[in-house]
Amino acid sequence: MPNPKKKTSKSKRNMRRSHDRVPVPNVTYCQCGSATLSHCICPGCGTYRGRQYVATQEAHAE
Repeated sequence: MPNPKKKTSKSKRNMRRSHDRVPVPNVTYCQCGSATLSHCICPGCGTYRGRQYVATQEAHAE
């Protein structure tokens, strides 16, 4: 099995690892104040872009 001839420098090693990071999710805040992912229905109030899509317990209480 072949082995490396030279030690890989810190710069080369870090440049190779530059794309290995975990992406940060795009978090937006709904009008109700809860954090949601973009382009998704809010789990707190069930709205998306100002329209009610999912009936929640808060909607039944009103």
